[in-house]
Amino acid sequence: MAGRVRIGVDVGGTFTDFVLVDETRDLIFTGKQLTTPDDPSAAIMEGVARLLLESKVDVGDVHNLVHGTTLVTNTIIERTGAKIGLVTTEGHRDALEMGKEIRYDLYDLFLEAPPTLVPRHLRRTVAERLSPDGEVLLPFDEVAFRGAVRGLVEEEKVEAVAVSFMHSYRNPAHEKRAQEILAEMFGTIPVTISSDVAPEIREFERTSTACANAYVQPLMQSYLERLAVQLRTAGHGGTLYIMLSGGGITTVRDAQAYPIRLIESGPAAGAMAASYYSMISEAENLISYDMGGTTAKMCLIDGGQPDRKHDFEAGRIRRFAKGSGLPLKVSVVDMIEIGAGGGSLAYVDQMGLLKVGPQSAGSQPGPVCYGQGGVEPAVTDADLFLGYLNPDYFLGGEMSLDLGDVEKAIDEKLAKPLGLSVLDAAVGIHSVVNENMAAATRMHLAEKGRDPRRYDMIAFGGAGPVHACSVARLLKLKRLIVPLGAGVTSALGFLVAPPAVDYVRSYVSRIEQIDWDYLNALFANMEADAEKMLVEAGANPDEISYQRTSDMRHVGQGFEVSVPVQSGTLNESQTHSLRTNFLNTYEMLFERAVTDVPIEAMSWRVAAFAPVPNIALNFKAQSRVEGEKLKGRREVYFFETGFAPCDVYNRYALVEGDIIAGPAIIEERESTTVMPPGTQAAVDSSLNLIIELNA
Repeated sequence: MAGRVRIGVDVGGTFTDFVLVDETRDLIFTGKQLTTPDDPSAAIMEGVARLLLESKVDVGDVHNLVHGTTLVTNTIIERTGAKIGLVTTEGHRDALEMGKEIRYDLYDLFLEAPPTLVPRHLRRTVAERLSPDGEVLLPFDEVAFRGAVRGLVEEEKVEAVAVSFMHSYRNPAHEKRAQEILAEMFGTIPVTISSDVAPEIREFERTSTACANAYVQPLMQSYLERLAVQLRTAGHGGTLYIMLSGGGITTVRDAQAYPIRLIESGPAAGAMAASYYSMISEAENLISYDMGGTTAKMCLIDGGQPDRKHDFEAGRIRRFAKGSGLPLKVSVVDMIEIGAGGGSLAYVDQMGLLKVGPQSAGSQPGPVCYGQGGVEPAVTDADLFLGYLNPDYFLGGEMSLDLGDVEKAIDEKLAKPLGLSVLDAAVGIHSVVNENMAAATRMHLAEKGRDPRRYDMIAFGGAGPVHACSVARLLKLKRLIVPLGAGVTSALGFLVAPPAVDYVRSYVSRIEQIDWDYLNALFANMEADAEKMLVEAGANPDEISYQRTSDMRHVGQGFEVSVPVQSGTLNESQTHSLRTNFLNTYEMLFERAVTDVPIEAMSWRVAAFAPVPNIALNFKAQSRVEGEKLKGRREVYFFETGFAPCDVYNRYALVEGDIIAGPAIIEERESTTVMPPGTQAAVDSSLNLIIELNA
């Protein structure tokens, strides 16, 4: 559809970012607002109104608005969700506490287990039982179920109910009937059944996912409904869409039913933006580096697509300790998050060492330089002290930074306790945060078996381009891409992400014993559901593509690998190709193929997606100064030179073919690119900065 106006909104921990794409005029407008954590919709409505005023677009001409949020993950981390009840199969009341019966730290005598979302007194059991093949072994006791849920809702006053029965992924009949009974008894109370939200084998993970979905459902239902009403009241006639954790977009209705699928909604947008730039810049392999106000996100883009995975741990007690969080069976873009954003706080730990993050000043009170009451020095404070940021041009001059209290805060909180000068302490903050991000990225690459020399880096987010050259050099990369509008690139990711969904069904079978009629019906049902959802999200059914995969393993193994599956009708002739695909994938991952052990498939997946929207990257800068490329000079600190005069450039005056040699500072409204000595940047046809790191 030609001539559309679309808006992307990314709600972060510190800032809410906006991008408006006017396809009629082939122009892009950007904006940034401090996030309003008590009610994120307040910043959204204010930012959208400002963006429409700046772009001179009538509110009624907005075709759609795509939104991503960290509300789900924050709710689980902070444990501020609904009071929920769980009904499960008799004898399985304690599956949530039992978990996998594996300690995430074998040697910690005071190990803290991840707290469950449903305390034991809010868990009920009923008689029913299915076999692993879905056969009814014990009928569903509806009378007992009615009594159980009446006690939860009327006596315990739970706000939502999760239902998770044994082997329901194979036969959802008992859970479906439970859902019907709850609707009959209590009308609109939110209900999550595990066979809908996570129809996969493994009871603990499936139950955990159902409980997490119920836990955030009341909050997300009311938030999305409130936002939709506010948009309609303001005159928006377009459709509100929501970004999924796997990088696709979906409808408000689907997001309200399965809000747990939004847990990585915001970070996924940055990965989709990086994929888009990979496509238009012909840089197939990229490290996506998104550093905002609260966290930095790293993701690998291979062949123009981000890595994805189908499980996730939320609310970890220890950030990098697998098993210390709540396991969720949801599709997410595979990335690492590091507590290293512009608002990350620096402090001296009990060992007398300088540490940065993961605690963040957020938007309220923010870093010291915001002048809003912050007293703990943050990364942004150090960047300002070292000359990387212009105090009079933060957010294009809309927000001024105050250097006055920064030196005092760094001195009192860090320099004196460490016995350092204020300069050394500020340099220490900058160095520590860069090393943290580089070390985490090295580990991520090593776990994937990837060679960093195959990759370039793309940097965005408000703080990303400030630190990107240093981080890329630590990784020994050769080239860095900084897009125009880098500070709001994640919000652009909402508008270049295709409408996409994925479905999964568990059907466990050795590949030689597959019931092909059953499997074909399974794929047909998933693809029909996917088409229905994408058409509702505005896709043309003739343009939808499908990608099939299977989670397979050697019999007896405790983990699976994802293997491609042929499209179309399947039969026993595909047994050989499934075996070959599995062995090839296994060898690629583990550098060996085991040919004499039987192979079994655990789950079957369908990913469906519409074409990627094509956007002309013509950014309209509010503060554009025609012809004035060099803004001036200021004292900037670099390791090679100490404080020395440095050229400062206006990003919006640069044109294709311009060459800039470091040291240099390149400023735009929402971000600043810092180029150390020995680097050189060229402006390409899309006005990206292509920085050679060892020029």
